[in-house]
Amino acid sequence: MARILVIPGWRGSENGHWQRHLTENDPDALLVEQEDWENPILSEWLHTLEAHLAAAPGAVLVAHSLGAILVAHLASRPSAEHVAGALLVAPADSARMARNDPRFLSFAPIPREALPFPSVVVASRNDPFMSLPTARSFAQAWGSGFIDLGDAGHINRASGYGRWSEGETLARDLANGWERNGPAAAAPHLSAVAHAPIYSFGVNTAGQR
Repeated sequence: MARILVIPGWRGSENGHWQRHLTENDPDALLVEQEDWENPILSEWLHTLEAHLAAAPGAVLVAHSLGAILVAHLASRPSAEHVAGALLVAPADSARMARNDPRFLSFAPIPREALPFPSVVVASRNDPFMSLPTARSFAQAWGSGFIDLGDAGHINRASGYGRWSEGETLARDLANGWERNGPAAAAPHLSAVAHAPIYSFGVNTAGQR
């Protein structure tokens, strides 16, 4: 199985977050720790991520919130060729955030170029950081599969996403696709998810997984 690099967003992922569970329960998963979680600077965050990719070429990226936008910015750089696939959960609208807080200016605008690796966007209908139509439009621009998770908030611990088994399954499917066939052939292995226009899990209306 390919290595999984777990990429949190602004302020990191606190204990109990599904990303933390993934790194604790999967020996192939490694959390990408940024030096400054409070003040995101795109160039610095990219440097940290690319250093991890250099140490683990062929990794799958499992990103949340602003971390998903980091992956979108990575896609135009040479290091993107070392990415096996990406799971982009609850992407944050950094352009909208930057209008209210200059800390996010370096992450805006959000790239709309197609990603050069298999990818899946997971979005929520009531995410305060990005609307579902906006998330869907970016998924289409990126060439990503799209999962509508229903009313799932920001898909974080506060909205009931501690341990998230479906997310772990998606991450492992991407990783298994790389190991078996290499990057160019990962898509057939993921045909039910990564290259489907719409793919939905059943929604737990209580927000618990």
